[in-house]
Amino acid sequence: MDARVTSVSFTMHGIGVSSGIAIGHAHLFIGMSTEVDQYEVAQGEILREQRRYDRAVKEVRDELKELADSVRHSAASELAPFVKVHLMLLEDSAFTDAPREIIRERHVNAEWALRQQLDELSAQFADIEDPYLREREEDVRQVAERVLEALAGTKRRITAKPPRGEDPPILVARELSPADVILFREHPFGAFITDLGGATSHTAIMARSLNMPAIVAMHHGRGMIREDELIIVDGTQGVVIVNPDKHVLAEYRLKQNEARIEREKLKRLKSAPAATLDGTTVQLFANIELPADVEPVRASGATGVGLFRSEFLFMNRRDQPDEEEQFEAYRSVVEGMKGMPVTIRTLDIGNDKPIDGQESTAVNPALGLRAIRYCLAEPHVFNTQLRAILRASKFGKVLILIPMLSTWAEITQALLAVAAAKEQLRSENIKFDDYVPVGAMIEVPAAAIALPMFIRKLDFLSIGTNDLIQYTLAIDRADDAVAHLYDPLHPAILSLIAGVIRTAQQHEKPVAVCGEMAGDVELTRLLLGFGLRNFSMHPAHVLTVKQRVLSTSLPDIAAIVARILKTDEPERLQALMEKLNS
Repeated sequence: MDARVTSVSFTMHGIGVSSGIAIGHAHLFIGMSTEVDQYEVAQGEILREQRRYDRAVKEVRDELKELADSVRHSAASELAPFVKVHLMLLEDSAFTDAPREIIRERHVNAEWALRQQLDELSAQFADIEDPYLREREEDVRQVAERVLEALAGTKRRITAKPPRGEDPPILVARELSPADVILFREHPFGAFITDLGGATSHTAIMARSLNMPAIVAMHHGRGMIREDELIIVDGTQGVVIVNPDKHVLAEYRLKQNEARIEREKLKRLKSAPAATLDGTTVQLFANIELPADVEPVRASGATGVGLFRSEFLFMNRRDQPDEEEQFEAYRSVVEGMKGMPVTIRTLDIGNDKPIDGQESTAVNPALGLRAIRYCLAEPHVFNTQLRAILRASKFGKVLILIPMLSTWAEITQALLAVAAAKEQLRSENIKFDDYVPVGAMIEVPAAAIALPMFIRKLDFLSIGTNDLIQYTLAIDRADDAVAHLYDPLHPAILSLIAGVIRTAQQHEKPVAVCGEMAGDVELTRLLLGFGLRNFSMHPAHVLTVKQRVLSTSLPDIAAIVARILKTDEPERLQALMEKLNS
């Protein structure tokens, strides 16, 4: 007898990639397994088998093109680039040529040939250290699965599932490709959970874009959860509870209702000015990755875009976006913000995230040719982006943010590149704002320590806490073996951040925090106590942080913050943080 026949309650854990609580009945997405049969193909049938493979590839290509076209001008337009990634992978020789050669050389069926090719590619991905690149194996596997489905004569579907009661169903899948997510948006699901995927996978990015609870890397969820079983998805904690008893269900219903009431209360703060109880004004900006993110920014009540991560336009493609494509993307954001400031970070990409599809050869790519180092080594790429950003400045308030600056020479060369782009546009009679501020990301410890040279040369500063913590503590938080050591409250980190804010204020230079610390409501008062008056975060966190700002009196927290900066004992520090936030 199947041990799962009785409705036993159990809990599973994964990676929560989009916060919130959803309660609903499971709807299983079958998908396609990459496990296939092997059989021998006679010499006289080789050509026919290759043609069968070619037809399957063409069928998938046509299907993906149709999906991409169907959303290009819709509310789901931000999904089209992800489908384009799969189209480009499909055109690669790894899919067009290699399986055909395996069919010819080994006299095997097309399915087995593709399976063998996928195994070889997976082995190559296993040697890649960078987590973002390692998770691109997911894209390769998803493309292979679609070809296998075509070879089998099946077609992937996400079927609608009518809700039982008021609860939308929960989609349970082995994995979801970008093309699947497009189909997924057409149906009223309350959340999704997948066995595969990681924090930087396309599935995770899409979950945050959809703004619904999601958990990935469940490993065995698809095999253990049955159709129509009641499940609770806690995307904040990364927990799934299957067949909850009535007490647990009641508890989560209460949490869900409290969260809904809290969201409604927070919405009332949207138009309220962000200011402390003692009348100090605070600017709350939002971080974005896509032009389509402007809508949630405006809905959050943010007063500008503090960080537009422009590298999204460059990732996962063999060609680089030309000046026109970049210009249109930047202009759409600038116009969408209707006069509010938009800070565009120049290309933060390089050996750790190659843009031409080639693997990094650097021993430690995070310390290699990336960000401004890459841009200065590829002046044409940098010039094209700067021209596009400057052209967009004609349509609103634009600021240029340079990532990973660490030396005087880099600052000087970056400013010369901006000046050269301006001169080119002037000579071509192309309009732009001649007074676009240029600032620096303070994310390398050398920049935080040698701050005066940045202040003298640049118009504003933005502290990138994610990398500053990683580089200062020598910890890769994507590495499970050391991720627990990643600590925003380490005394060295607090000292660096407080020092940067204090020095910038002394020189009357605007300074912001745009890393994850800015959106952590438990750190809001600490940063306010350091003197920070400009926060930039994910749009979903803006109202929560605003609420904390509105309930804070700077004179009341000053003494506690001063004690925190003098404390190096973790237990004492934690006690002071609790007192600060009480």
